[in-house]
Amino acid sequence: MYGRNPEMGGNFTGVKNEKLTRLAGVLAAMVVVAAAAEMALVQPAEFAGRILKGSKPAVFMVGPNVLYRSHRIPGSVFAGPGVQPAGLAMLRAAADKVARDREVFLYCGCCPWDRCPNVKPAVDLLKEMGFTKAKVLYLPVGFKVDWLDKGYAAEAGQ
Repeated sequence: MYGRNPEMGGNFTGVKNEKLTRLAGVLAAMVVVAAAAEMALVQPAEFAGRILKGSKPAVFMVGPNVLYRSHRIPGSVFAGPGVQPAGLAMLRAAADKVARDREVFLYCGCCPWDRCPNVKPAVDLLKEMGFTKAKVLYLPVGFKVDWLDKGYAAEAGQ
């Protein structure tokens, strides 16, 4: 059934399969690192400290509305899911009210960082709009685990 395949260099289900699996994992990690390199990331503890010190940056939540309505970072504005054209239109409208040289933070937290479809399109839009200090709150697992469960400032939705 899984015989020798000369085009694949031998038994594809054996050692070569393990090597291909490892290679795929390395490539996936490289894609995540490359995407993160295009974004200025801020760790949750650092951002929470800024809020405690009274910093009031522009903060846009670019994930699902249900998440925003549940709990959110104080002062954040729901700007629509970044993966959808309507969400990007909401972000554009909200960001148009902010000076281009002001510090702007985006966050989502809908799912693990390496699978989030919302952040990159939102960052790309802000760059396109000329924002020079756009940063992203790095939530590796999600908003609940990386923000709420750590006791950082949050306000309940309506």
